Amino acid sequence: MAATKKKVTKDSVIGEIIRDMPEAAKVIEKYFGNGCFTCPGINVETIAFGATMHNVDPEVIVKEINELED
Repeated sequence: MAATKKKVTKDSVIGEIIRDMPEAAKVIEKYFGNGCFTCPGINVETIAFGATMHNVDPEVIVKEINELED
């Protein structure tokens, strides 16, 4: 039985996404920069929060991450 793919949403925590989907790191870096990987907030901040801080539409990031494994 195949594992069910967990969908990323704008409320997903950035650190959990990177841990569960290492390939998503390139999308995170594209929109948020590489400073995200050393920020302590990575374990509590969501895609929506990061998108607000970087003036990006969170749905664009979510869509791109979810398309990685399609």
